[in-house]
Amino acid sequence: MERRHFIKQAGAAVALAGVGAGVLAACAPKTSNEENNQTASNNETNATMENKEVIAHYVLFWLKDGLSEQEISDFANFFEELKPIPSIKSLHYGRAANTNARDVVDNSFTYNLLVYCDTMEDINTYETHPIHLAAIEKYSKFWSKVVVHDSVLK
Repeated sequence: MERRHFIKQAGAAVALAGVGAGVLAACAPKTSNEENNQTASNNETNATMENKEVIAHYVLFWLKDGLSEQEISDFANFFEELKPIPSIKSLHYGRAANTNARDVVDNSFTYNLLVYCDTMEDINTYETHPIHLAAIEKYSKFWSKVVVHDSVLK
């Protein structure tokens, strides 16, 4: 009972400080029914997240020797052109990191691309989308090698 009294007092102090009603509602003690509903909601969310598969499309690019640093930097426009493809959940790209040399590290590539899609259908749409095909046509002259790794993530 003292905890509930403390929470109510703390909530009143927060309200006086102008933080807002949303914080007060979050601080207020829940009834047994509210706790049961929240637990059920969390369990459903966790079950959905655990069963959700995501397709990861990971691509390594080795650009041709002899390109200027400006041409290498400009190559990033290839990735920017892919962003509007509607089946892409998220898209990330970058240059190889200068990590410590070890037997298991391969940072010989110039750029990598990581695209996430929700379904295999989405990755298939991405692969054949006119924006993707046009970008390949436009930028393929810059690379000497490309390696693709597609994975189903859980």
